[in-house]
Amino acid sequence: QGAESGAFLGVVQALLDGDEGFYEQVFQSLQIPYKPVKWETDHRLGSLGKRDLKVDAAKQSAVLQLINAYRVRGHLMADLDPLGSAEPYYHAELDPLTYGLNIWDLDREFSTGNYGAQGVATLREILEHVRGTYCGKLGCEYMNIQHPDQKQWLQERMEPQTNNWPLEKAVKIRILENLLAGEEFEHFLHARYVGQKRFSLEGAETAIPILEELLNRAAEANVHEVVIGMAHRGRLNVLANAVGKPLHEIFAEFEGNADTSTAHGSGDVKYHLGASGIRRTASGKEIAISMVSNPSHLEAVDPVVEGVVRPKQDRLGDAARERVIPLLIHGDAAFAGQGVVAETLNLSQLEGYSTGGTVHLIINNQIGFTTLPGGARSTPYSTDVARMVQAPIFHVNGDDPEAAIRAIQMAFDFRQQFKKDVVVDMFCYRRHGHNEADDPAYTQPILYRKIKEQPSVAVLYGERLVRGKLLPAAEVANMRKRAASRYESAFDEKPAPTHLPAVIHEHGASGPARTGVERELIERVVDGITYFPADFTVHPKLKVFNDKRRDALAKNAPIDWAFGEALAFGTLVLEGTPVRLSGQDSGRGTFSQRHLAFYDFENGNKYIPLKHLAPGQAQFDVFDSSLSEYAVLGFEFGYTLSDPHALVLWEAQFGDFGNGAQIMIDQFITSAESKWGVTSGLVMLLPHGYEGQGPEHSSARIERFLELAACNNIVVANVTTPAQYFHILRRQVKSGNRKPLVIFTPKWLLRYAKAVSSFDDLTNGQFREVLGDAADPSAVTRVVFSTGKVYYDLLAEREKQQASHVALVRLEQIYPFAASQVADVLARYAPDAEVAWVQEEPRNMGAFRFAAEQFEPLLDPTKRRLQYIGRLENPSPATGSKKRHDQEQAEIVKAALR
Repeated sequence: QGAESGAFLGVVQALLDGDEGFYEQVFQSLQIPYKPVKWETDHRLGSLGKRDLKVDAAKQSAVLQLINAYRVRGHLMADLDPLGSAEPYYHAELDPLTYGLNIWDLDREFSTGNYGAQGVATLREILEHVRGTYCGKLGCEYMNIQHPDQKQWLQERMEPQTNNWPLEKAVKIRILENLLAGEEFEHFLHARYVGQKRFSLEGAETAIPILEELLNRAAEANVHEVVIGMAHRGRLNVLANAVGKPLHEIFAEFEGNADTSTAHGSGDVKYHLGASGIRRTASGKEIAISMVSNPSHLEAVDPVVEGVVRPKQDRLGDAARERVIPLLIHGDAAFAGQGVVAETLNLSQLEGYSTGGTVHLIINNQIGFTTLPGGARSTPYSTDVARMVQAPIFHVNGDDPEAAIRAIQMAFDFRQQFKKDVVVDMFCYRRHGHNEADDPAYTQPILYRKIKEQPSVAVLYGERLVRGKLLPAAEVANMRKRAASRYESAFDEKPAPTHLPAVIHEHGASGPARTGVERELIERVVDGITYFPADFTVHPKLKVFNDKRRDALAKNAPIDWAFGEALAFGTLVLEGTPVRLSGQDSGRGTFSQRHLAFYDFENGNKYIPLKHLAPGQAQFDVFDSSLSEYAVLGFEFGYTLSDPHALVLWEAQFGDFGNGAQIMIDQFITSAESKWGVTSGLVMLLPHGYEGQGPEHSSARIERFLELAACNNIVVANVTTPAQYFHILRRQVKSGNRKPLVIFTPKWLLRYAKAVSSFDDLTNGQFREVLGDAADPSAVTRVVFSTGKVYYDLLAEREKQQASHVALVRLEQIYPFAASQVADVLARYAPDAEVAWVQEEPRNMGAFRFAAEQFEPLLDPTKRRLQYIGRLENPSPATGSKKRHDQEQAEIVKAALR
């Protein structure tokens, strides 16, 4: 205890060296009887031999437990933080003493089980090996994976060379070039555009060589395209040095130059914009790269990227899903904190949404704006959410670029081999504040003193190559100068104007289109959707369902809502338009009305008739989604960006649940064209209608969509007949005017006897934005406008009262508002006839406030105004009492006809 540290270390070293004479001296000095250690075990019969055999078996078992512990927990002692930890991490399960192993066992030989290829090694060698593999600058979490072949694959890659296989000289030089390119880009922007936000990559420049390695490796593996989604941190650097966006365009965005000769939308800030490019590798292969535009909602782009990738794979015939790769780049705080991350991960292996695995790169700068990890998550790592899909997670020190390259090599190869998500968690730091105008020392003064003193990774790696005599110091300096001069040269070019999104037309609905079909085409669809293979047993109740459809065609009987929908889908796929429908319970329909997917009554096998209407038809898909609105709607939006020719529909279980995807609606669906110049034809089906089912099963929040409606950015409809639904779905494809379509679909109208159409309505008609009334205009003293299901309540009461003085007009398309058609309707009636708006929703909800503004220029305010008839203002959409609902509804209807 009183020994000096040097003397103590000498004793320990002697013990480790196994000097028998020294052991004896130590024991004698401590007055302890000494018994020589028998290093070579050659046991004979006898009680002593039997006892030693038991001891050896226990020791052997302990060694195997220790090896397994390092596979499971070794990453906890890995050297991951470039800034250094306050103190070394200790974990008892990684301590040999925990398993009864001590210094006397270090030079004993043990079987290594399935670890490595040597079979037998000393405990000292085993410890060196497992610590090198799992506790160096690269650690891996993978033992929670339940598939032995995947774990074995990882072990065979990591363990033989202790996660430290050699890299070629050319690779190391390329790493340095990438680091310098990334660092000098930030230095250039910092000097030229002082104080402007750029969300610097400084401290995380190793991301650039990681992306370069991924792209090169992907190109060599015949990957056609990598689709990237990322937030703003480092985005400009990635656009410049990985995607290949022209530098003069980036600089023009900093200058604020815009092409004033073209009409444009509002645009977006430069670090939200997307881009695409073609990368040629050193071997001459090309690979496409695209980055999806993203709002400040950090992880919102994740499911959009997955949706973009899926149809790209399908168009290539990429059944193995290995030629188009999604790459998501995250911040550590967002990956842990944003729920859409888990929702997107949950989609990764689902039939309708899988893209064959995503490569995730975490730029783990260990801070979220001003919040440190201890306040940002309740888990040891920001990546722990990825364990839910048993993704291997590679933790790597960002100041060791070679370890990072090895991590991305394994990550890409694992993804291609097993078609699963994989995560690279790059520990780094953020040299500046959240943005360049922010002073991070306000909240983390000690951390940022340390960061200020930390040399950049490019400096550290350049010195490493010089020490290793791979490059002379002068050449490293020249490489830095060449990197800097590239940006100076691009800046000296004449800045090109920034082309902002194309004009968004402010007036008019979707263009006119012929949406009626020939009777023969309808007959082919009915034959197809009511046919089943001979060995398929239809559920008895659904047999009646199908028989009614056949009879309706034979007798020219009315068709209901679900039948009209099926005919719309069937005619489109026969005409060559792919159709994709997804959502919660979409196959059957929330209200058991649709039945696009049938299940054999005897064996449960699934059969989808719309997939088998005719040889050569377009694809039809219907998927019951996970219980997610946010991610699934984002996926479908992304799908429409990549496949503009398909009819893509997303259905909420109830329209109210659409607000679970409000970020997607606000940031992507309604504003993407204005901000980024991208168009989408996505259809949202939102069941809506007041039927006494309470506040969460009544309103799809019509008012919110109308608040977002401007410049003809979306179409908002609340149609009342199967034929109108049929035609608006077909118009969505046939008009050529790609806009998101929001349809407030019915619930009890699905089976309401009067909410029907005829086959002639499908063959001869087209969608009508406004449906007038056949009442005698001369008798009308009040014109009542409404939208959706309440019309049928009004109609029933009018028939009951024989109230011929009231005309009932339906606004089938609420936005864009068909002002000329509404004016034509008003012109049929006396100029002093009252004009009223009737709705089920409270006054502060629904379409009233929007309608009042639209009607104002159509009415002479000195003679009449738009009257409101409906529920009073209320913070809740509807009552929870069926009795009270019925009373309120009756009062609204009577007031409209009074």
